[in-house]
Amino acid sequence: MMAMTQTKPRLVGLNHVALEVADIEEALHFYGSIFSFDLRGSHKDDTGRVVMAFIDMGDQFIALSRGRHQKPDRDRHFGLVVDDRRQVRALAEKAGAKLLDGKFLDFLDPWGNRIEVVEYGDLQFTKSPSVLHAMGLHLPKTEKAQKELHDKGMG
Repeated sequence: MMAMTQTKPRLVGLNHVALEVADIEEALHFYGSIFSFDLRGSHKDDTGRVVMAFIDMGDQFIALSRGRHQKPDRDRHFGLVVDDRRQVRALAEKAGAKLLDGKFLDFLDPWGNRIEVVEYGDLQFTKSPSVLHAMGLHLPKTEKAQKELHDKGMG
């Protein structure tokens, strides 16, 4: 009898992350005061109130969902990749974010979502040239990031 090889689906990437916030318009204002982005779309409930909004990140997005029920995140977080993180700390602080101590640039939004901000050039994460072009970006990688990609056969 021939043995069948069991294969599992491979993780390929993230399509989106959903963040719970108390108010969509406030969240769009908060994140818009820190980051430049396009709104991909939104959904309204039966009363016409916006209950979801989608912040575009090329081939990915952040979904903002109305209704926050848990305590602020202590360790659970997600990382946002930016083209230039130099201004993020000051803009986040000015927007009312709670900056967190540590070796990374982490902050809590007003609803307790923990965000870590990293720069595109410094890590292995890549967008295809066509996605970068559509976003109007040309972003080089550091030598360290290029070596990490090369060592994985991806550079």
